[in-house]
Amino acid sequence: MAQDPVLAAFRQSIDNIDAALIFMLAERFKITKAVGEYKARTDLPPADPGREEEQIARMKRLAVDADLDPDFSEKFLRFVIDEVIRHHEKIRDQG
Repeated sequence: MAQDPVLAAFRQSIDNIDAALIFMLAERFKITKAVGEYKARTDLPPADPGREEEQIARMKRLAVDADLDPDFSEKFLRFVIDEVIRHHEKIRDQG
């Protein structure tokens, strides 16, 4: 069965965007790893609830501007933040 060229083009764009997201997340986690190492060296707590809330509010504003569901952006960022905190705790506990 022949593939629909319009659908194939959409899917190729989605695949490219997904790849970009993965690479962007990898870069973000490289930076947050350095933050975790710094926090461990300087005896700072792994979590910073004030910063987290500021970031969530900022992302929700950006989501509205981008016509993306702000609740989705909050869920996504909270997932990322929870993972970052888990990494920071692991770094702290290894030190």
